[in-house]
Amino acid sequence: MRTLIITGKFVQDSEFIYPFYRMKEGGHNVIVATQDGKETFGVWGTKIPVDIATADLDVDDYDLLILPGGARALEYIRQDQNTLNFISTFYAAGKVIGAICHGTQLLISAKVLKGKKASGYYSIKDDVNNAGGQFVDAPAVVDGTIVTSPHYKYLGEWMKAVFETVEARKQK
Repeated sequence: MRTLIITGKFVQDSEFIYPFYRMKEGGHNVIVATQDGKETFGVWGTKIPVDIATADLDVDDYDLLILPGGARALEYIRQDQNTLNFISTFYAAGKVIGAICHGTQLLISAKVLKGKKASGYYSIKDDVNNAGGQFVDAPAVVDGTIVTSPHYKYLGEWMKAVFETVEARKQK
């Protein structure tokens, strides 16, 4: 499987690191994208290796999309229309998307949450609901191909739900 992680400067380090290595451990080929395609750093200083710019992404090249959080990172990423278009197209293709914490803001801005149950950082509850979604306060929320979580303290539960959703989609 080819997994794409879209991230940016000031990503919440553990929300990038944990899925990055869990996916590799699971045999996934992990590709990391940022808006400019250049190496960046997490909020705690973790060096984030980057493979590609978001403008160069093709939905057909990936099976799974991971959207880590970090409030500062997402304030910039969600302004990039290329990224939002990619997420919307990825969702429309029926592929699995995992978002944690403020990563859910990208789902809001890509307009894919209408009618969906989702979680995210507690401060974006109103944003999820105003986008037509239903905010659920749970460690991992699965609605179709979208898997969300509110906080890095639930990384284990979230990644388990992501893997289970990917496996379920393979069997369809």
